Amino acid sequence: MADELDPREAERVRRRDHDLEAERRTLMNPGMGKVFKQIQDSMAKAAGEPLPKSKRRRRPKP
Repeated sequence: MADELDPREAERVRRRDHDLEAERRTLMNPGMGKVFKQIQDSMAKAAGEPLPKSKRRRRPKP
């Protein structure tokens, strides 16, 4: 009985959990890999480490 929440409080907790989950899902959207790479590069630059080479091959422009 003591562990049960007031219905308003329970709804607030559900909304908070839903919002946190939405933030996590946002990182999985297409194009976020580029953002992740930019973050890693900026962190490596700040630490004074050499930046890793890109593994993606680019086609030469015709």
